[in-house]
Amino acid sequence: MPTYRQIKHVENGRFLLTAAKWCDNFGSKLRGFTFRRHLSESDGLVLVEKKDSRVSTAIHMLFVFFDLGIIWVNDAGEVVDAVLAKPWRLSYAPQAPARYVIELHPSLLDKVKVGDHIQFLTEEP
Repeated sequence: MPTYRQIKHVENGRFLLTAAKWCDNFGSKLRGFTFRRHLSESDGLVLVEKKDSRVSTAIHMLFVFFDLGIIWVNDAGEVVDAVLAKPWRLSYAPQAPARYVIELHPSLLDKVKVGDHIQFLTEEP
């Protein structure tokens, strides 16, 4: 059964997403948004690594059919990079090591900037 987290922007106290899929195993990270045809503003996921890294938090956009907003967050909760990822691109990697990769609707990218802080909260039942 999938796990979900709320993604909160610390500086303004607002939620970027109230139910982002928490992807902390190989299968869920591999699947991501591949082969999906549509993305709503409420869709999002977080790819979770064991530690900060540039290499293990690099993503691909193969078999992704729409633009994605990508936000990289380090273990301290600081946004270290953000980019608009285009379909069918081979690779995107953060400028600095990150532990979390947030994939969400591109319209949400303008709500965060490098240096901001993010909290991942357990979704309330």
